[in-house]
Amino acid sequence: MTSQNLTTTNPSQGALAGISARLRFSDIGVLILLALALFTVHMFTNGQYGFHRDELEIVDNARHLDWSFVNYPPLTPFVTRVALELFGASLLGVRLFSALAAALALLLTGLMARELGGSRFTQVIAASAAAIAPVAFVGGALLTYSTFDYLWWVLVAYLMIRLLKSDDPRWWLGIGAAIGLGLLTKYTIGVLVAGIAVGTLLTPARRHLRSPWLWGGAALALLLCLPNLIWQAQHNFIALEFLSAIHARDIRIGRTAGFLSEQFIFSTNPITLPLWVAGLVYYFFTPNGKRYHALGWMFVVPAALLFALGGRSYYLAPAYPMLIAAGSVAWAKWLGRLSTWKRSLVRGVALGALAVGAAGSAILALPIAPIHSDIWRFTSQTHDLFTEQIGWPELVETIAGIYAALPDEDKAQAGILAGNYGEAGAINLYGPVYGLPKAISGVNSYWLRGYGDPPPQVLIVLDWHRNSAFETCALAGRITNRYGVENEETSHTTIYLCRRLRQSWPAFWESLKSFG
Repeated sequence: MTSQNLTTTNPSQGALAGISARLRFSDIGVLILLALALFTVHMFTNGQYGFHRDELEIVDNARHLDWSFVNYPPLTPFVTRVALELFGASLLGVRLFSALAAALALLLTGLMARELGGSRFTQVIAASAAAIAPVAFVGGALLTYSTFDYLWWVLVAYLMIRLLKSDDPRWWLGIGAAIGLGLLTKYTIGVLVAGIAVGTLLTPARRHLRSPWLWGGAALALLLCLPNLIWQAQHNFIALEFLSAIHARDIRIGRTAGFLSEQFIFSTNPITLPLWVAGLVYYFFTPNGKRYHALGWMFVVPAALLFALGGRSYYLAPAYPMLIAAGSVAWAKWLGRLSTWKRSLVRGVALGALAVGAAGSAILALPIAPIHSDIWRFTSQTHDLFTEQIGWPELVETIAGIYAALPDEDKAQAGILAGNYGEAGAINLYGPVYGLPKAISGVNSYWLRGYGDPPPQVLIVLDWHRNSAFETCALAGRITNRYGVENEETSHTTIYLCRRLRQSWPAFWESLKSFG
């Protein structure tokens, strides 16, 4: 047997190698590599601090799976439960699916540009420009329902482009499935549905109203979210009560005041302004965009509704990738009319600008700064995403010390009343190591879970507003963290040990109901 025969490659291995090579050097292969790079960045940085208070609530809800929760639909807790089963309560493990969702959104944005006729370079520009928005970076860095909501919006936009490009009505089934998943994630996708409805009615896409595939897609979306609707009906549509309370709070404290200005700073990267504005012009005012006119309405209608209703600025962030994709294609066509050296110069400037924009967003939105560094101080003045990740293990350790000092007869009837969902989630996550009882709270779904049977007679109370509800309350400890970081917890540092409730537990529990 010759040496040549000895080194002959197995035919199946050769075929796989050929497929791998084609994928590596294809447009889609480049986008996949870019998505993997983003995913890797998140996985290298997501373990820097600790769980955010919002994550602690989601992790706790993941241990009590249901068809809905007071403050959001069930999909994000379900995904979190999968992560917990696979990786345990690992910070990186819990955030893995968020990082994956951010990477998929990047990939879909590049694919949108591809479907609109963009070259490989255009696809890379579009995908990168959408991914460096601060909101998009945050989406991959935290476990939050907004991350998955962002993904479903981008997926719906991609499927709408496929529908309008091919005129194949079967795409409505995919659109309906994506909308259904969106409704199981965050209710604000309803404004996107309104945009699709208006865009369909006001453009040539209205011919699809006669298609059974459109109505099949609508039925599929409804079928997917039906268990959630049934749960809400069984609980008096408590989500509407929650949304009303949160909206009133946001307006009262000014969280909705910067809706317009924050579109240019957080929902998108300032560097990408020319691209998404060009995308809006492309959809509405160019001959090539006429086929995709409905996508323009898919931005305008949600933007108008969210502004009129006083929504938070980041609610509109998922609508920008479809604009950036179209804007990148329009920009590339303009670029093609330049001479070779001018085209190379503009490309270089564009890539440099995107790099600068990415660095700025990374500093602002990724958990990379050492605590108390200059960058940390800057980000802490801008938002509380990082400061609210500090101090949870120390809080539970302090409570554990108070609990351990109780006489045995008190421990047998003791409970922990948390004042907010972050405290409740932290106690239920870190408390079992210390043998702590489960926390109870009047916030969100904790209120629905009740106070236990029999109710506790001795309470470690973190909700300092409730001290007057007990006959006796004594100062038992203070909330601190090892870094001296100021956050929501350090604004109310006292922990009390309280006994003998002045009223019945059902009456007290009803008064405790709150939303946050």
